[in-house]
Amino acid sequence: MKNRSLHVFLVLLSLLLINVTVSAQDVNFSFLDASLPIEERAEILVSQMTIEEKISQMTHVSAAIPRLNVPDYNWWSEALHGVARNGKATIFPQAIGLGATFDPELVERVASAISTEARAKYTIAQQMGNHSKFAGLTFWSPTVNVFRDPRYGRGQECYGEDPFLMSRIGVAFVKGLQGNSPNHLKVAACAKHFVMHSGPEHGKLEFNVEVSKQDLYETYFPAFKALVTEAKVEGIMTAYNMVFGKPSCTSEFLVKETLREDWKFDGYVTSDCGAISGAAGKQGYAKSVLEASALALKAGVNLNCGGSYNNLKKALQQGLVTEDLITERVEQLFKTRFRLGMFDADPADNPYSKLGSEHIHSKEHIALARETAQKSIVLLKNRNNVLPLSPEIKVPYVTGPFANSNDMLMGSYYGVSTGLVTILEGITDAVSLGTSLNYRSGALPFQDNINPKNWAPNVAAESDVTICVVGTTADMEGEGVDAIASAHGGDKVDLKLPQNQINYIHQIIEKKKDSPLILVIASGGPVSLEGIEEHCDAILQIWYPGEQGGNAVADVLFGKISPSGHLPITFPKNVDQLPPYEAYSMKGRTYKYMTKEPLFPFGFGLTYSTTKLSNIQLNTTKLKPNMSLEVKVDVNNIGKFDIDEVMQLYICPQDTTGGIPLKSIKAFNRVSLKKGEKKTMNFLIDSENLKIINQKGEKVWRKGDYKIIVGNASPGELSVKLGAAVPQEAILHLQ
Repeated sequence: MKNRSLHVFLVLLSLLLINVTVSAQDVNFSFLDASLPIEERAEILVSQMTIEEKISQMTHVSAAIPRLNVPDYNWWSEALHGVARNGKATIFPQAIGLGATFDPELVERVASAISTEARAKYTIAQQMGNHSKFAGLTFWSPTVNVFRDPRYGRGQECYGEDPFLMSRIGVAFVKGLQGNSPNHLKVAACAKHFVMHSGPEHGKLEFNVEVSKQDLYETYFPAFKALVTEAKVEGIMTAYNMVFGKPSCTSEFLVKETLREDWKFDGYVTSDCGAISGAAGKQGYAKSVLEASALALKAGVNLNCGGSYNNLKKALQQGLVTEDLITERVEQLFKTRFRLGMFDADPADNPYSKLGSEHIHSKEHIALARETAQKSIVLLKNRNNVLPLSPEIKVPYVTGPFANSNDMLMGSYYGVSTGLVTILEGITDAVSLGTSLNYRSGALPFQDNINPKNWAPNVAAESDVTICVVGTTADMEGEGVDAIASAHGGDKVDLKLPQNQINYIHQIIEKKKDSPLILVIASGGPVSLEGIEEHCDAILQIWYPGEQGGNAVADVLFGKISPSGHLPITFPKNVDQLPPYEAYSMKGRTYKYMTKEPLFPFGFGLTYSTTKLSNIQLNTTKLKPNMSLEVKVDVNNIGKFDIDEVMQLYICPQDTTGGIPLKSIKAFNRVSLKKGEKKTMNFLIDSENLKIINQKGEKVWRKGDYKIIVGNASPGELSVKLGAAVPQEAILHLQ
């Protein structure tokens, strides 16, 4: 009996091996030929798949197909400001800090460093058989949703409140991530969350956004369009929420008509995680997950983050979709994988295949993280030029709940680094060995001290200067599932610091006597400082500055470098200056539409020197639609420090009827100036960028008079009052 069973087993095994051999012989492996066009390679591969195999490739956890030599692959990886959730990597400043640099060239270098580390980590992971989530080459970054309301906890993931700034920084980031090889992607970037996704965080799975066409095309579309048409971003992630009554992932208007047809997008589209099932759940738009899957597929979504697309075979059987459509969507996914070089017969064809461990957290990347953090720090106040401090200061006092915090450095979506430098550590290295540096935390991050006895405020009275480090972390603001210290789903109901921190600051103010108070604020967005600002001698906004944050803050505090960051978002005085959070209309929002005087304006940021502007010149004062505008301004550093200055050009219509912005930034340049040096700044603006969006959502040439204003902050009396340069103005007539 045993011999008979063994015989049967051997026969079956032989038949199986014969079938496998025959199947292998039948496979056309020419898709491995990197010299063939991407489209042809994808077609050759996908045409050999069964319907089940095709569908198995359409969720973020894509199955292996051994007979075709297709390995399993997880599409979900993150790289917002460094390779995230995947072990050791350099942690750069959070995205909002990248926006504060106003430096696309720097941001492109940062993104290139990130993708270098990503490639190296991917190669090592593949060698050890690690195909897990976050270990791939398809990165669901950057986030280019406009930071329309400062209460939005995930605003830290964005580059700011202005669509033009968002576009310039976003394009640079994508170019840096994806590399410059003509035949291969270094990694695949993915812009998210298309197209309106900026709070409230707790309602993102169900709320419906209705906006005017003017707001849609003026504010919400531009950054995504720029990333598609200029940077050739490889991926787009649709948002959770509904837009005009339809879930974003099922919207043919958004995906098919806008992305594919209008913008000629040639990458892949993924849903956010669980969004397709949500269309049949809380949103109640589809009758079932099966129907929602069919609607998303027809709208143009290639990839489902989740498992909803496992219903597609049933949808096919019920006639809701066609196999041709499934094939088309899968071919697009493999075009991305081919562009990444995943199926090249000769790895040497891929210029990125040799990146290895020496490129991960390298000295060059650590130095770049420090440079980026330096340039992201915004000096908001410097009364009587109290900064910079001397490294030989005798008795400085460092205090506050985040003075020695690693969590404050990182923000959300971070990697792991062995090189985290807290502010206390940075200051310790910066001051003289003869300095009597003192430190006490003084306050807990988000709650009252348990012990009512606290000597920490009294130390300020014995010190030459008090440096108080306050703010928030991603535990308090951010994605709802991660912000464990937030009572509001990761968002903020007001813009104040935690009350216990406010109380501690006032205790220091009471005790410090005449010694200066330097307030250092870490946050992912604007902070209200009512009742605090007037008592501070200097204020630094440092965002979430990354692993080199401590060194960068010390570099600024002690004058190794002049601060050069500028606000990428308006700092209101309080929430009473804001429209209702749930309203997506731009009326009254951001510097472009706000009529109330804020605490600190968009684009504002001081240096340790004084900038004088003069001699504005336009190539013409009367511009026709087929002409470009050239603007020149002399910029003179008349102070005592070498600086980087960020020059900004705004256009302000004399006639603002029809809902158009009160002012809009149209160009910016970062310029280095030695003390006493003067340079001429040149701005060239295409006539297309001088058109306005009307109430029909049309881009039109609107005749009339416009002010051209060049300065180092957004135009307004407040900017100059706070210390910005007096701007240069000229009148331009559009004919």
